[in-house]
Amino acid sequence: MRVLGIDPGYATTGFGLITAERGNYSLLQYGTVTTPADLPFSKRLNMLFEDMTQLLEVTKPEAVAVEELFWGHNITTGIGVSHGRGVILLAIERAGIPLFEYTPMQVKQSVVGYGKAEKRQVMDMTRRLLKMDKVPRPDDAADAIAIALCHARSATSLLMRKG
Repeated sequence: MRVLGIDPGYATTGFGLITAERGNYSLLQYGTVTTPADLPFSKRLNMLFEDMTQLLEVTKPEAVAVEELFWGHNITTGIGVSHGRGVILLAIERAGIPLFEYTPMQVKQSVVGYGKAEKRQVMDMTRRLLKMDKVPRPDDAADAIAIALCHARSATSLLMRKG
């Protein structure tokens, strides 16, 4: 199964594409989609939509996993990220690819086994599961890879299989 993980944003959106077969995971591609800060917000959203549409066409995932938003201290940034996330969800819907959404706690639980794990623990376990020499950078891409792993581990668990 090819899973594309997305860590949504409007300035920087992380993505990570993995394959999952019988509990074995491989990293195929990762990176970020960025929009220039000097563009009007509506143009940034349009650029994000177009870039996400192209990313979905190029990577051909069988499923897309997107992190649900966690509202921190800066509500203004959260609103902008919400708009970006909406554009991302629209691109996925238009592509007709199954969409799965996970909270940060679900990602931590799935990857580390503890829903309140620290970021460094999630990144280290992601590195180990994918047999990588080092944690991928930037953080947005590393987070997206963890989101993809969360879905792969959830979708292939014994609990999800129909008996």
